[in-house]
Amino acid sequence: MPKLKPGTVLPTAQEDVAITQSAMQDPDARPYTDAEWAAVKPVRGRGRPAGSGTKVATSLRLDRDLLQAFKDTGDGWQTRLNDALREWAKDHRMVAG
Repeated sequence: MPKLKPGTVLPTAQEDVAITQSAMQDPDARPYTDAEWAAVKPVRGRGRPAGSGTKVATSLRLDRDLLQAFKDTGDGWQTRLNDALREWAKDHRMVAG
């Protein structure tokens, strides 16, 4: 159970039953059946796209101005930073190119 904020008031067991009964009578608040839940598919909305599976999350310390310069280029700045590092690594024969 999640930690509750101080001052949070929860319904009593009796109140919870009354709330549930009232909700069950509302046609717009009908709970899903097990079959309906089984058919639910996640939908990706806003946020970053699903990963390719080839990247690894890491923590990296960069100079503030360098990071800001990449961020200032807009969406896709992390990919451009990755590409810049890859190009440098190729030039220095650290990775195959």
